[in-house]
Amino acid sequence: MSEDWRRSADAILARGRRFDRRIPAFLLRSPISRLGYAWGTAVGWTWGSLWSTGPVERRGGLWVFQGMPKWTFNRGGVCVGGCFLTGDARPSDAILRHEAVHKAQWLRYGFLMPVLYLFAGRDPMRNRFEIEAGLEDGNYVRRSRNRPEPV
Repeated sequence: MSEDWRRSADAILARGRRFDRRIPAFLLRSPISRLGYAWGTAVGWTWGSLWSTGPVERRGGLWVFQGMPKWTFNRGGVCVGGCFLTGDARPSDAILRHEAVHKAQWLRYGFLMPVLYLFAGRDPMRNRFEIEAGLEDGNYVRRSRNRPEPV
């Protein structure tokens, strides 16, 4: 895949920022969004507690539930509120950086996050939330040789 994805990603992020200006300010980074984040974390914690067969640990500011059955999450894992639900492999620091951005998105959007994510689509190359979280850190694209991994 060529580096053309960066230009497309920048345009998708700009469109997302324009859309966000239409969301009433009291819904973003507010007591309401924090309540939505708490709800998401409770859902993630409950789902993870029900199905996790691996270690549960606090890493990168997230509750990481490992050993989840494949059918309980999409792709390599899912961030719900402050919880990252994933399979058997221990997540890398890069993946946790990516998921920490999703946690911040939950804090910003709260209850709106699942709906906005759904409308952003399943294709990570066109989903503004995945792009913002970092396609390289999320293992959706290869890390460029001239761009070292962030510390």
